[in-house]
Amino acid sequence: MEEKKYVQKSESVIYAVAALGQGLVYSCMSSYITDYYMNVLGLNAMFVILLMLLARVWDAVNDPMMGMIVDRHKTKWGRLKPYPIVTAIPIAVLTILMFIPPIGFDLSNKTTGLYIYVGLIYVIWGMVYTSSDVPFWSMPNLMTPNPKERGNIISYGRTVGGVGSAVTVALPIIVGFFLAKSENADVLKYAIMAISMSVIGMPLFALSSGKIKERIDIPNAQKRAKGEQSTLSRIFHCKPLMLVVISGILSFGRYMLQAAAPHVARYAGFYMGIDPETATLEQLNKNISSVQLVIQICAAVGMFGSMLLMPRLFKKFEYRSLMIVSCLVGFGSSIVSLLVGWFTHNLFICIPFMIISSIPLGVINVVSGAMVFDCLDYMEWKTGRRDNGLGSACQSFVNKLGNAFATVAIIAMYIVVHIDVNKLNAGSGEAVVNIARNLTTSQNFAMFSLVTIVPGISLLLCAIPLFFYDIVGEKKAKITAELSVMRKERGIAIEEA
Repeated sequence: MEEKKYVQKSESVIYAVAALGQGLVYSCMSSYITDYYMNVLGLNAMFVILLMLLARVWDAVNDPMMGMIVDRHKTKWGRLKPYPIVTAIPIAVLTILMFIPPIGFDLSNKTTGLYIYVGLIYVIWGMVYTSSDVPFWSMPNLMTPNPKERGNIISYGRTVGGVGSAVTVALPIIVGFFLAKSENADVLKYAIMAISMSVIGMPLFALSSGKIKERIDIPNAQKRAKGEQSTLSRIFHCKPLMLVVISGILSFGRYMLQAAAPHVARYAGFYMGIDPETATLEQLNKNISSVQLVIQICAAVGMFGSMLLMPRLFKKFEYRSLMIVSCLVGFGSSIVSLLVGWFTHNLFICIPFMIISSIPLGVINVVSGAMVFDCLDYMEWKTGRRDNGLGSACQSFVNKLGNAFATVAIIAMYIVVHIDVNKLNAGSGEAVVNIARNLTTSQNFAMFSLVTIVPGISLLLCAIPLFFYDIVGEKKAKITAELSVMRKERGIAIEEA
């Protein structure tokens, strides 16, 4: 059964293109929200920390709710297909609002109204995004029963989606070079990013609603019998899934390589061909863009290089092995990157080590999703129930929680090393320049650690739960074979390609 193909190449391409569109928009938030909130809007650090954490507490309710809706309801257009097209426009609008300073608010005077506005937009964006993200990444579950084919669909989708993220990450950096003379450089570059990525990305994302086939007709979740486990209980009692979830949470540092890049570029004390004591505002702004560009290129090369190799590596290695090895290698390289970068104070020498440290970004992005789907196979094999939406909601929640923890770690570093963001004004003005010039060596070192040893330790912790994950080898093959028989006995239809 594993050798049989169900999905046509054109369908996989459409799914990947839709992931590209999603990546263009999601990366606006994941890569730049902390820099925008702190260094553009100048919001209080503790407010940003609380916003991120409280929003994730709400996601703990919101994500499972969306998963249950997906599992319990099927429309005439399909179980999952309607959601991307319905949510595309709201997500685009909210993303733009998130990155454009609200009209009528004085950014030099942080009123309560500004904080309420920012908090509402962020929370509503997260809720609407969840209502598209959970169904979209559940689609491979219904596209094919073949685990290898399913893994490849996820791999292609995550890889092309990562390309979208890279485009978004690069855009503000490139625009920053052209706006280096402007006092409002950051305000303008983030507005350009949000508008362009939303207008391009969301129509591409909506393509999945019309072109994807849901071949596996899983019946709507039925009311549980007396004494039967509840849906949430099944999830929490699925040991392999919980191990993947715990591993995903511990891997939060992988988001820092991109999210912390603008902060490191501002405050880690790396200068490329300029003297910070005599440099002009324009030169310092260009240096920020240059340092950020080097870090982001390293992250992109390591991430995409590993993602492109995943389909081939899937043929030779187990998911668990790929995850553990990449995380350990990333941890070791992060230590070298920190030491080499700090003692030479030459960012270019760090490039090969930062690339190696970024390899786990691609591996985790692809493999963790494939492992979640294998866990859903296991749960269906054990219980006869398949909670596609709720299972994918676990991954959605983990990803957003990881982003929140990465954001909190960045902001916490500001607080620990006493970089006072409340003195920063909007844009890249003289206040920012003066703070950057007067940071201590310890402050510079702490900020550089945000893209080196801090994510490295996170990767090391991520690997530990995976040693206990056992859906591999003969056990996985047995589950797949017996699950095929069980579905036939239950009358679950699987369409051909």
